[in-house]
Amino acid sequence: MGSQVEDQDELTVLVTGFGPFREQYPVNPSWEIAKDLPSYLPPLRAKDPSSRHSVDLPPVRILVYPEPIRVNYKVVRKLVPSLWETYHGRKVDIVVHIGMAGPRPFYCIERRGHRDGYKHTDVDGEKVDEEEERKPGSDWVWRGLPEEIETDLDPEDVLARWQGHSSKDTDLRISEDAGRYLCDFIYFSSLAHLWKQERERKVVFFHVPADASDSSITKGRELAINLIRSIVESEVSRKKQPIGGEV
Repeated sequence: MGSQVEDQDELTVLVTGFGPFREQYPVNPSWEIAKDLPSYLPPLRAKDPSSRHSVDLPPVRILVYPEPIRVNYKVVRKLVPSLWETYHGRKVDIVVHIGMAGPRPFYCIERRGHRDGYKHTDVDGEKVDEEEERKPGSDWVWRGLPEEIETDLDPEDVLARWQGHSSKDTDLRISEDAGRYLCDFIYFSSLAHLWKQERERKVVFFHVPADASDSSITKGRELAINLIRSIVESEVSRKKQPIGGEV
């Protein structure tokens, strides 16, 4: 009985990373960071009871999509809905998509995804044919959806907690523009899928620098773990707040 109760209380976080991005980036750090994440969120080494970041958490299982996602619009569009179904027999509570954002030195979480404006070709030389998709009578998957959709997570609270768990000299931010390429596309795809199903949009995109050195990957993996911890803390804290007079 005890294990069944424990499983019910357990949260599942699914993480994805991308594959190679053009010739100049033969190794995508997003996948290198994702692939070796632990199976469960590790406990904090030390806990300050007076800290605002001190939250009792349920067990958090971390599932990693088993291969790097091809930087291809059609692949992403086909794949994303399946991520939100029962995954390896488990209900997915939260998804963290990871992708790289060029040579900039900071790390950020994206607030929103965008429906339109994907003008750049993917790794297979293909584009999103937005004009063709929107023709009357077409089965455009995003018909009727808003141009932007935001996460239902609380980015400001997550950022504050993330900063609290991370090294003080690490530049962590909230971004307002995911870039209108595959990172933005997979994020909007997740947000749109949940919007259409009228489900809570418990998903975020994590942008990391393009540096694929061992030290950078190690740092990125540590920050990914800290981010997952911060998201879960934020969600658990929100659910503990009184709603409609209930505690």
